[in-house]
Order: sequence, then structure tokens, then C-alpha cells
Amino acid sequence: MKKLLLFIVAVVAFVSCCNCGNKEVAREFDKFNSVVYELNIRQATEEGTFAAAEKYLPELKSMGVDIVWLMPISPIGVEERKGSLGSYYSIIDYKAINPEFGTMEDFDKFLATAHDLGLKVIIDWVANHTSRDANWWNEGKSEWYVMDNNTGKPIVEYDWTDIAKLNYENQDMRAAMIDALKFWIEKGVDGYRCDVAMNVPGDFWKSAWEEVRKINPDVYLLAEGEEQWLHESGFEATYAWELHHIFNAMAKGGSETKNVAGDGTIKTDAKSVKDLKEYLVRDDVKYPAPAMRLMFTSNHDENSWAGTEMERMGDAHKTFAALTFVLPKSQPLIYTGQEIGLNRRLAFFEKDSVKELVDLECGKEYRDFYKNLCAFRHNNSALAAGANVAPMVIVEDTADEVLAFTRQNEENSVFCLFNFSAEPQTFTVTEAVAGDYLCVCGDAKSLVAGEVVELAPWQFFLLSK
Repeated sequence: MKKLLLFIVAVVAFVSCCNCGNKEVAREFDKFNSVVYELNIRQATEEGTFAAAEKYLPELKSMGVDIVWLMPISPIGVEERKGSLGSYYSIIDYKAINPEFGTMEDFDKFLATAHDLGLKVIIDWVANHTSRDANWWNEGKSEWYVMDNNTGKPIVEYDWTDIAKLNYENQDMRAAMIDALKFWIEKGVDGYRCDVAMNVPGDFWKSAWEEVRKINPDVYLLAEGEEQWLHESGFEATYAWELHHIFNAMAKGGSETKNVAGDGTIKTDAKSVKDLKEYLVRDDVKYPAPAMRLMFTSNHDENSWAGTEMERMGDAHKTFAALTFVLPKSQPLIYTGQEIGLNRRLAFFEKDSVKELVDLECGKEYRDFYKNLCAFRHNNSALAAGANVAPMVIVEDTADEVLAFTRQNEENSVFCLFNFSAEPQTFTVTEAVAGDYLCVCGDAKSLVAGEVVELAPWQFFLLSK
């Protein structure tokens, strides 16, 4: 009976901790200790415009977001268009604004407001391809494209029938692409998230970023891709796709998820904490500091094609979200709607707004959850990425489905404890982790050596001192 009572107390303490207020210490922007928010302009508000989304920026700042990533903002092609509105990633003109979202003046105002709030803004860049009716194609620059000799038209990659593959052997096209990249940096954009970056030659990226950094040496560059050479080509952060698939498999014991290209399914075998640990060792070797790894439980691809984090991870979705904030070299990502617990796949080619997003009382449990995670991340320098990233020291001799680890630098240390199973687990406090801590929400918590901590299914503790 006593053990059961302790278990109930632990669960109640955890729930209240996640939902109480945690204040963030005032700080300057640090890209190595930053949180990225992917803003889907089309769906974030009922209007689907820069002007409407601009009103939501103070909430993102309050949540603890540092970098706002805008999905592509350029005009969308009409030829072979998917759906009535088309794919954001089928671009006509790299230097123009999609009229669906507003005007260039609207964008400038959005950017100015973000900067006034201390937010950085990066835009999604699609260097691999254009729409099939892009300005470049219509201007007769067929040599700028990879052509299909049978059709006399640009080739189609994957099932992306609405796009035309660009030819990076053409130096004039390269120069025009770099010119377009410089255009937005000169307007004040703080960097880029580059779509399918691994499909574009590394020597192009290297030369492009050299030119861009002449304008803004502090530009932030995120690559959609896991290839290590992307870091050598000037990117600071890459996608941790393999880790994400491990999350999905650990949560559901193996599943089938549609791949990004949409041309089939990828079978994911069941994974465990052991697999997670092995991955983290490989990742640490493959991506030496100061490389950063974008970690996430959702994004626009996963939400629309593979399902929400609730679909893929069930009751474990918050547990894995918390993990993305505390792993070495991590740069955590929040996608539009996650901060209110949205459990709906957003349409990709049609209007499907998250109307409830602007109601700041909606989804308060999740808003507080992410706000606390952001504050915990920012307030603990031991969690920062960068050249001096604090290593992850795993506590051994735990139950198979329990992950316990510390991270420590000269300023502070954190202790993280996770139950990655749908069953209750226990953890015996060791001398190495015993001490007085603050919980993720700011409440005091003491751990005594030899104490047995009861963990509910998928429960976690994030503690710092």
C-alpha cells in the first residue's frame, strides 16, 4: 500500500510540475541554445496571411521560441499543380511573394515585428527544383534544367510531378540562385532551411554560403538531410531523421510510415532504449561539434503524410518531445499546432487552418508544456550545443526501458530520467546523481542515494542544479 501511495504521489507531482509556470532567465540570442518553430503561414490562421501570423509572434516569443522558420513564401506554379492551392515547394519566382500570403510590404512588416521581439526569421529555400512553369523555364532557359530526353521536358523526381529539376552543371543557373539567396539576406532574413539539401551539390552550397556570409556573417543554415558532408558545406544543423524514426518505433513497437517522397512505405522494426543509446554513440562520432542536429516529433512532412505525433507515438508523444530538448547537439523543433496539442493531419495542398491557434486559452496544457521545456533548455547552459557541448553521461544498471543520464558543464548540470515503456518502472538513485535539484517547472526536488523512484508509463523527470 505504501509503494502504491508513493507511485500516485510521484505521478501527481509530475503532472503538476509540467503544468506550473517556469520563468525564463533573460538572455541574448544563442543559436546553439535555440528553439525553432516551423510556421505554416497558410494554415496557422484562418486568413493564412503574414498580417494574421504577425499577431501570433508575441505568443511565440512568450513560449520561448528563438527562430521562426517560414515554409516557402514564394509564388506557386500552376502547371501540374497539386490540389487547388499547390505545394509550397513548387516555386515560380525566387524573389517574389506568394500573393496568397500577402504582399512584399506585408512580409517586411512581419520580419520587422519579429526582429523587434528578438526573434530570428529563416525562410524555406527550394534550390533543388522549381515549378514546371517557373520564370526561368518560361524565359527559355532550358539548359538550366535536367532534361528528359524522351519528353523534351525537365525530369520529375520522386512523385513530385509539379516540379522541374535544376541543372547544377550550369554556371549561369548557379549564379542566379546565389543572387536570389543574397536578395533575401539583404532584406534582413536571418537564414535558410534548405529543402532536400542533399540533392544539391556540396560545392554549390559552399560557394553560396561564402557569398551570403559576406552580407551576414551570423546567418543560420539548416539542411533537410542527414549527410555529414552538408556540415562541411557550410550548414550548421541537419535533420536527425534516423533518430525520429527510432522514436516512432520505440513508441509503437514497430510501424509502417510513409516516406517523405510519398512513393511507398518504410518498415520500421521495433526499437528499444538499447537502440537509442547505440544511435547516440554513432551520431556523436559522425557529427563532431559544433554540428547541430534538428530533433523533432513532428514537422510538415510527418504531420501531413505520416500522421500526428499522437497517431505515431500515442501516449509517448510528450516523452519524446521532452527528449529532443535535452540530448547533446540537439536543436528542438516545434511545428504549427503542436503547442495546442493539435491531433489532426493538416492538408498540404488545400486550406486547412488551425483556427484555434490564436485562442491563447486553447490547449493551455500543451502551451505550458512547451513553454516549460523552452525555459528549461534556455536556463541550463549544460544543454547547449556548440563547440563545447556537454557530453551525455549515461547511468548504467537501470531497467531496460529506462534511460537516465546527466549533462554537466562549468556552470550547471542536469539529470534526465525517462521511462520509455507503457509499463511502470523503477529507478534507484545512485550516489552520482543524488542531490538537490529544480524540476523543469522550477519546483525543488531532492534525490537521495538508494531512494527508489517510481516511474509511471512514459513518465520523465528533467532536473537541474
